[in-house]
Amino acid sequence: MAVQSSQIKEHMDVISSDGKKVGAVDHLEGMSDIKLTKNDAPDGKHHLIPMAWVDHVDQHVHLNRAANDVTKQWKAA
Repeated sequence: MAVQSSQIKEHMDVISSDGKKVGAVDHLEGMSDIKLTKNDAPDGKHHLIPMAWVDHVDQHVHLNRAANDVTKQWKAA
């Protein structure tokens, strides 16, 4: 089942496939990226992750990548 961007809300925690919090949603950037808050980032900057990395959404946004891969591959915003 495809994830709908409307399911993703501001301040939802973003959880990697290995169960680690990698950030919180700041807002959606267009239809293809999620911008994470800079408060939770190790470098204090905003980062973008693609919607393609989202596995499912419940009270959190769950990714299909491990935390290490997320932080290596996210884009600076």
